[in-house]
Amino acid sequence: MREIGIPHPRLPLPPAGGEDDMEAFLAWLGEAIPMVGHLGIQSMRRDDEALEWRLALSPSLNDKGTGFGGALAAQTTLLGWCWTTLWLRRHGHDRDVVVAEAGQRFLAPVTGDYRLVCTPEVEDGPERLADRLGRRGKGRIALVQRLWCGETLCLEARGDYAVLPAR
Repeated sequence: MREIGIPHPRLPLPPAGGEDDMEAFLAWLGEAIPMVGHLGIQSMRRDDEALEWRLALSPSLNDKGTGFGGALAAQTTLLGWCWTTLWLRRHGHDRDVVVAEAGQRFLAPVTGDYRLVCTPEVEDGPERLADRLGRRGKGRIALVQRLWCGETLCLEARGDYAVLPAR
């Protein structure tokens, strides 16, 4: 059971040049952030610079039987945090990440299970982040999350994620 004000132990970094085991990361995430177990995440995978979650709609239903906007917004924010954290880990950085700014545009109702895909807002975003971390020891990256229900784009979100200096 998590205690308020007590940080959760960090997950050890993957071996140099290695990648995180997505199932192990998702299990750790569920321990670190208790609400994760209630989001309906069925799978998580990385493909180049994209991070994708597949989710069940049932835990995020609203009173109309479609996706609850607040739950969907939380999911997009958390997916961006995961993207940034996993990118840092892949590059050998054990750092804290916080969301600095986030917003969403709801385009269509979510009527079934869906997928969320997170990518950098600009192609050279990861390189800029690496440069800032090297020069200043901290940085920011803008990410975009898109929610797809079948072939329908239902939600677009954008967030700025700040990487804090090493402790």
